[in-house]
Amino acid sequence: MNHDFLWGGATASYQCEGAWKEDDKVKSMWDHYLHEENLENGDIASDHYHRYEEDIRMMAEGGQNSYRFSLSWPRIIKNKEGDVNEKGIEFYHKILDTCKKYGIEPFVTIYHWDLPQYWEETGGWLNEEVCYAYQHYAKVCFDNFKDKITHWVTFNEPKWFICSGYLIGNYPPAHQNPQETIKAAFHVMYANALGVKAFREGNYPGNIGIVHSFTPVNGIDDTVETKIAMRYADNYCNNWILDTAAKGEIPIDLLTALSKIYDISFIKPKHLKTIKENTVDFLGLNYYSRTLVKPYTEGETVLIVNHKGKESKGESKVILKGWFEQVLHDPNMTYTEWDTEIYPKGLQEGLIEVYQRYHLPIYITENGVGVQEDVSVDQVQDDYRIAFMNDHINAIMNAMDEGVDVKGYYAWSSFDLYSWKNGCKKRYGLVAVDFEDNLKRKPKKSYYWYKEMIQNNGKTIKREKY
Repeated sequence: MNHDFLWGGATASYQCEGAWKEDDKVKSMWDHYLHEENLENGDIASDHYHRYEEDIRMMAEGGQNSYRFSLSWPRIIKNKEGDVNEKGIEFYHKILDTCKKYGIEPFVTIYHWDLPQYWEETGGWLNEEVCYAYQHYAKVCFDNFKDKITHWVTFNEPKWFICSGYLIGNYPPAHQNPQETIKAAFHVMYANALGVKAFREGNYPGNIGIVHSFTPVNGIDDTVETKIAMRYADNYCNNWILDTAAKGEIPIDLLTALSKIYDISFIKPKHLKTIKENTVDFLGLNYYSRTLVKPYTEGETVLIVNHKGKESKGESKVILKGWFEQVLHDPNMTYTEWDTEIYPKGLQEGLIEVYQRYHLPIYITENGVGVQEDVSVDQVQDDYRIAFMNDHINAIMNAMDEGVDVKGYYAWSSFDLYSWKNGCKKRYGLVAVDFEDNLKRKPKKSYYWYKEMIQNNGKTIKREKY
């Protein structure tokens, strides 16, 4: 590892800040949805809004030299007219100044899922107007923070928030409509290009990328049918984001397949020109697992996601009619309580594949394991998290040995936070947050392991060739 490698942790505004209506912040789509559905919400979350200095100080004391966090659109832009909330701007200046105080490099995401509700009420990502509103919001961020941020991210995980919101229906706006999914997905990638365009035109310092929920695709065998299923799965899981952002090209076979069943006439030459001319400088990959597939056999599209942990273990199911089926319960593999396969080899192989395809610098922008933990103890003994991080950092080092340009690693997450529909019981943090006892912070065993590993520049990693 070179000495300018970024070692850090990651969070997201809605998941950690709380203060959901403080200092003139307006409602996000998540505020509205969770309140309407009477579900556990992020109104308080980890209260990072008031405890950011403590949290950033602990990052520095833990040896970390970078912090990946997101800005909140509804905290910064008041309304559809685009008026700026100066109190929101001031809050993020405080975060950035605190990062500088403790020698922490900010790595900043412009959009991590919390669309303002005033835009959701106009159709959200189904409305092309939201793309231009995003461009305005991004420019406000660039103008206000350009002297304090070098690494910008347009979007976090388009696949997750679009497919969960419009296809699976487990995230807001909770629709289950393939036609809407296609339109919303396209609009997000168009907005990504508009954000890059604003960055380029403004000649802002630094670089700009996108963060993708990366799941490299493997097949159960080498048959032609499986290879076809793998291509469908790769287009669904990865290519519509990575090809579009990095090469400026939507996969033509994906568009061809979709056009046979759905209306894609909303895609205009002017959109494609903007996408082609405004590609990213780097790729952020969030890696938790691979996607293992087999050919489609029969049945309708089924997308079931485990949000309850061990209570619902084994219930997850993914079938895309006519395309592929995902293998989620192989008895030879190890899975988390939330049905996520633990497969570090996938990260090694996936990094090599992505770098060969795009030749762009890569950051591992999220990597971690969610577990139900008792945090009332003096210190959580999370050896399972240490083993998980060791094996995945080892995989990164293996890929770097093969020439892959990886520039940073961010543990998900810096501290325990609200985990969307999983609430606060799914814990990822290096630092425990006791949600029952005044949000007390207590470093876990993994926090100290990570500190030692960083101080030794990765030399204490137990190496293995996969």
